[in-house]
Amino acid sequence: MGLGLSFIFGVMKIVNLAHGDFIMLGAFGAYLGESIWRINPFVTLIIEFIVFLLIGLPLYYGLIPRLLKSRDPEMLSLILFFGLSQIIEAIGTMAFGNNPETIDPSVIGGQPLVIAGQDFPFVWIAGVVVSLVCMVGIYLYLYHTRLGIATRAIMGNREEAQSSGINVHRVSALAFGIGLGLAAIAGVLTPFMLGAIYPTMGVDLTITAFAIIVIGSLGNPLGTILGGIIYGLSMMLMETYLPSWSSMIPYVLLILILLVRPSGLLGRRTRNA
Repeated sequence: MGLGLSFIFGVMKIVNLAHGDFIMLGAFGAYLGESIWRINPFVTLIIEFIVFLLIGLPLYYGLIPRLLKSRDPEMLSLILFFGLSQIIEAIGTMAFGNNPETIDPSVIGGQPLVIAGQDFPFVWIAGVVVSLVCMVGIYLYLYHTRLGIATRAIMGNREEAQSSGINVHRVSALAFGIGLGLAAIAGVLTPFMLGAIYPTMGVDLTITAFAIIVIGSLGNPLGTILGGIIYGLSMMLMETYLPSWSSMIPYVLLILILLVRPSGLLGRRTRNA
């Protein structure tokens, strides 16, 4: 969840508050694919990545270029994508209703993995593998493709990248589409990791993803990995020893990081000239 949000912020410096709602749409896409067409979720995962990537291209050109020309694009992005989040949530509620939906985990198949006498559901292992594939894919894209090198140039300085001849809107549109594609991948796994899915779950998912990328460092893919590990361990410990307080974890971690190290654990300190 965090990787797509961090990738979009790193390239465009905008906060996509509708990120969790795209994850929700990905989750319902997996639900419809399995319940109606009996499509294996791993196949749905690939299909949704491509579909959401293609959706992201016109969405970028319709919203982002004008937003980036404003005086305060980061603040206005909060307002814009909050509105988009509400629209997606309303459409999701009209389309799917308010009743939670589930997918039988057995459709994924596989046997639990036993480590040190502890059983780990196969879906957890699948989630780890899919996440690692996404992380490696982003790394290869950024460091071993021409578009990825252009993307890193934009992440460093958008104006300098544009002055050097890089088509910043074309590269950014692709990055935005990839970010939504990663959200869709997370959405396909959501019914198996969280159980029930419902149209209003997007806000909680956005908060979780935002907490993860703030812990590591906004826009830093490596920081996203570290933030995810810290968040996951904290959540597991709270659910084990203080389950009634576990829902506070994203907010507590956000407050602590912003108070102690606002730039994130792997963020660089900045100095004003």
